[in-house]
Amino acid sequence: KQFQLYYQVQVNSDGKLIGAEALLRWIHPERGFISPAEFIPLAEETGLIVPIGIWVLETACQQIRAWEARPETAHLVLAVNVSAKQFHQADFVPVIRAMLIETGIDPSHLKLELTESAVLDNVDDTTAKMQELKTLGIGFSMDDFGTGYSSLAYLQRLPLNQLKIDQSFVRDLSDDENDATIVRAIISLGINLGLNVIAEGVETEAQRKFLISHNCLSFQGY
Repeated sequence: KQFQLYYQVQVNSDGKLIGAEALLRWIHPERGFISPAEFIPLAEETGLIVPIGIWVLETACQQIRAWEARPETAHLVLAVNVSAKQFHQADFVPVIRAMLIETGIDPSHLKLELTESAVLDNVDDTTAKMQELKTLGIGFSMDDFGTGYSSLAYLQRLPLNQLKIDQSFVRDLSDDENDATIVRAIISLGINLGLNVIAEGVETEAQRKFLISHNCLSFQGY
């Protein structure tokens, strides 16, 4: 019981809260804060990422239920990262379905974030599972878009709701024309595919203004 979920806020262009991303943190009683960069790769390697991932989803669903009970937070959508290993478990869809039934939350308030590598592991299996979960009402975001293979072919096949622009492109937006060009291209691609686009790592007014001027209207900071 040393894991905790932290919630990094997501806002719209008016600065209104629209949701959050759940971030896993390990607060060790003796060692203090242990970075996810240390323990997540080890969890992946040992297979412990699967039970950890289930705990994260259960905790996230309980948080959604708590938010739904209050009028001022009832609209919030919570994004949860799902590892490739967890997503490709044979019982992943039944496990999620059982959580939704148990907590009684509105499934549209849960958004699963997948990386490009998770998707490309097995595109057919991924597409089938995403379709099943989408039928339940769950949304999907493509995390860190642009940092991996960025295969445009699968974007047409997958039932995505959102593309997330990686913070590595957002960080130097004002100074690096290459980053600015990539960000403009991702936004344009998302809009033309009918997807919502959210940028992460938005920390300055200049970044925010640039993104709004190019029709990216959802932001996640640090």
